[in-house]
Amino acid sequence: IVESVGEGVTDLKPGDHVLPVFTGECKECRHCKSEESNMCDLLRINTDRGVMLNDGKSRFSINGQPIFHFVGTSTFSEYTVVHVGCVAKINPEAPLDKVCVLSCGISTGLGATLNVAKPKKGSSVAIFGLGAVGLAAAEGARIAGASRIIGVDLNPKRFEEAKKFGVTEFVNPKDYNKPVQEVIAEMTGGGVDRSVECTGSIMAMMSAFECVHD
Repeated sequence: IVESVGEGVTDLKPGDHVLPVFTGECKECRHCKSEESNMCDLLRINTDRGVMLNDGKSRFSINGQPIFHFVGTSTFSEYTVVHVGCVAKINPEAPLDKVCVLSCGISTGLGATLNVAKPKKGSSVAIFGLGAVGLAAAEGARIAGASRIIGVDLNPKRFEEAKKFGVTEFVNPKDYNKPVQEVIAEMTGGGVDRSVECTGSIMAMMSAFECVHD
């Protein structure tokens, strides 16, 4: 909850409910104005910055010694000071104990699918990795109206839960003696319309790329 705002801040007021985000937005640069990027020129992830941008100083100290800001948010502390572009205003009716865990996983997967992949209604989508990001990506595909959502994961225990997020079919690469991209291509008559990779594995990235239809 916002306790106070600094000079020049007009988007927020004391009492507003916000979520801190370490991929901030200045709303003015080319990335912020693009529909396909959130890597703000001013507030992109910078683990080394550690200070406020306007004066290059920290807002925290102990025994007279400065404590540097962590990833621009310092959410380890009970109170924090952040750049206005590093908070997202939310509905005050949203329960804070629930929304505080939505940040990276849900918004990343949902946003990547709806805002970047943009699957069309009736299309097919492969989701690589069915953790928090992958389940959110599947939900994004479901919201977009995808008719086939193929979940790819090495852990079959995740499959039942993934059905709640719209996944319609499942592939465990360990069940086949050929590359998973070939399996998906055969399942879909040449490949899926969209693919979203949610594991960070280079091999999974290659498979995700190669399972998309020509």
